Amino acid sequence: MYSIAIALYAFAVRLAAPFNKKAKKMLAGQRKTFSILKKQLDPKAAYIWFHAASLGEFEQGRPLIEKIRQEKPEYKILLTFFSPSGYEVRKNYAGADIVCYLPFDHCWNARKFLHLLKPSMAVFIKYEFWMNYLNQLRQLHIPTYIISAIFRPKQIFFRWYARPYREILNNYDWFFVQDQQSMELLKQFNHHNVSITGDTRFDRVYEIGEQRKKLPLIEKFLNHTESGKDPVFVAGSTWMNDEAILIPYLNQHPEIKLIIAPHEISEERIDALKNSLTRPTVRYSQANEKTVGEAGCLIIDCFGLLSSIYRYGDLAYIGGGFGKGIHNVLEAAVYGIPVLFGPRYHKFKEAKELIACRGAIAVTGEQDFSSRMNDFLSYTDLLRETGKNAKEYVISNLGATRKIYEKMF
Repeated sequence: MYSIAIALYAFAVRLAAPFNKKAKKMLAGQRKTFSILKKQLDPKAAYIWFHAASLGEFEQGRPLIEKIRQEKPEYKILLTFFSPSGYEVRKNYAGADIVCYLPFDHCWNARKFLHLLKPSMAVFIKYEFWMNYLNQLRQLHIPTYIISAIFRPKQIFFRWYARPYREILNNYDWFFVQDQQSMELLKQFNHHNVSITGDTRFDRVYEIGEQRKKLPLIEKFLNHTESGKDPVFVAGSTWMNDEAILIPYLNQHPEIKLIIAPHEISEERIDALKNSLTRPTVRYSQANEKTVGEAGCLIIDCFGLLSSIYRYGDLAYIGGGFGKGIHNVLEAAVYGIPVLFGPRYHKFKEAKELIACRGAIAVTGEQDFSSRMNDFLSYTDLLRETGKNAKEYVISNLGATRKIYEKMF
């Protein structure tokens, strides 16, 4: 059943490729993988293979990659992605020796890939369960780990009818999980090779926060004055249904400087966003010191900046909560600012815990968002205390990278 499902998925991607840019890039990238490996692999080197589905998972694994790079320079790093949204942004990542796509999980791809690579160990990040690659790793006796993993009772592994899928888990040498529930679920099914180490994203966002990367165009946009500065609202990874909640309020409050980074940055998407705004707006890619200083809204139409942009905000909104689920809330929380997001956050441990410690608020709609914003802008003590709670939450969860590294080596 699994192999049939993978074959159908691969067929669907091929059908979509002529009409879908992401599918086209994925196929083109996968076709190059084996030639990249043959050309770039050092046959005398020992490789650690890291696999991330997309950009978010890469950022989750990055602290461990860089710690191994620093502490164990005798190893080289191969980094693979499945999604173009990860590969296209990080294909030139200096922390890895080779970066490429992971081909579809067919038996022949898994055998060929691992025969070429011969890794010393393999590390999968959070939600990666590719049966054929994992089976091959086990057959070759290659130590295999999953880090920052979360398991839930409703996942297919734990259904009464899903024993074949549950056997995928037998291929991991060790599970590094985020919470107690994940460990207990695994142990119920006789997986005792598990440690609660937390989430490596905390280490990553804290590192970014400490670096405090300066962005001159953003600073020019903020238009500091002698009497202080206008409040700054950063909306990150937004979708259209998020913007339907945010934009009416922000259009009525031109005194709030708005930085917005939509999740998708196609021309059609950016044009629709610009048309919804009633204030002078400029795109980051087209801004200069003059135009950015005159604008009331800055649209971030490129990748890789958002985690550093949050440092300039007084408040942040994280998109996705009116759709499939919210994006990374920790990137904003680390800067000690209140974090808002939509109601679909219950699958995200850090979002629930941020709400519990009063560092974040889930809004249910346009009216609720307006009310919350009015409260924060009217009561500076509330703004400051909520932001403080958010940062303290991040700091209290540091250390996952060190725990994983010490167990692996």
